[in-house]
Amino acid sequence: MHQNGQMRDRKIRYAEIILISLVWIVLLVTPILFREDNENPAWNSIKNQLEILIPISVLFVLNRFILVPRYLFRTKLISFMVTTVGLITLFSFGLNYYDSKIDQPPNDISQADQYRNPPPKPVPDQVDQQEMTPSPRQRQPRPVPPFANFIVLSVLVLGFDTGLKTGLRWITSENEKIHLEKENVTTQLAMLRNQISPHFFMNTLNNIHALVDKNSEEAKEAIIKLSKMMRYLLYETDSEITTLKNEVEFLESYVNLMKLRYSSRVRINFKPPAIVPEKTIPPLLFISLIENAFKHGISYREESFIDIDLITGEERLLLIVKNSKTTKDQHQTYPGIGIENTRKRLSLLYGNDYHLDIIDTAELFTVNLSIPL
Repeated sequence: MHQNGQMRDRKIRYAEIILISLVWIVLLVTPILFREDNENPAWNSIKNQLEILIPISVLFVLNRFILVPRYLFRTKLISFMVTTVGLITLFSFGLNYYDSKIDQPPNDISQADQYRNPPPKPVPDQVDQQEMTPSPRQRQPRPVPPFANFIVLSVLVLGFDTGLKTGLRWITSENEKIHLEKENVTTQLAMLRNQISPHFFMNTLNNIHALVDKNSEEAKEAIIKLSKMMRYLLYETDSEITTLKNEVEFLESYVNLMKLRYSSRVRINFKPPAIVPEKTIPPLLFISLIENAFKHGISYREESFIDIDLITGEERLLLIVKNSKTTKDQHQTYPGIGIENTRKRLSLLYGNDYHLDIIDTAELFTVNLSIPL
């Protein structure tokens, strides 16, 4: 289970790296694909784009490794927004200042030389020609100022990175939560296995001891069933799955041994499938529901019953457990801790692909469980 968690985290990191790389590649090649001036070399487009992407990459690194972990993940939302907007504004002014310096034409002639040797006044034809001839900067105008592109791309990139990092953090936390819940279920399964062992085996051994003198053959059979149950609890329940056949045999042995404790006034029926399919299920999935029936459905002073039906189909398995309610319990409801733990375990194992219905009336308590096979 721990290795599966590490592999899942590794896949998430790889997906994050690939997604970020694709976004930056798209940002880099977009000016080449959508440039209007085909005579302008592609390298010039990349160079102009790099002037914007380099400061954006600095903001990206600051946002990913400082702003989001220190402010956003610590619920300091106002500090995160103020710092982010401040950095974007600061970089925008810097880029605008840099771009204005580059756009200024070289001024090699001093003002004093211009005063001493003023340029000749152009004749009217030359004036018209100069007015009609655009300057080199006017021939290739930029439709949008670089700092405006920078602001838009900064908001998009930082928004993408913040959303990605937040989403992946949520996925990681959910995976850790599920991992902890599965570990909790494993612990509960071990506790359930230990819970079955002491009291049940002590009572069963006492009943077998009483049978030795009355019916030795029945006592031998009980010992064999008890040994099979002990073997199942010790070895089969350590894994995450077991065969349906082993689980049915365990339940059958459990019910038969429980019959030794009660008189004929208690009617106990267990109907397993006539043919058990070759399927696998989680171990000890039904024992809590059946234990709950024996705990609340048995009365030594009045007639009581427990009916257990296990029905298998091609794709689903249905367990029906019915037990009578004693006089003192007829006006009480008892979902039981075992049933609630079973419900949590079913949710982790099958998600929404299971049905657990509990019908609690004044005289009858019924549990219907349907799971996929």
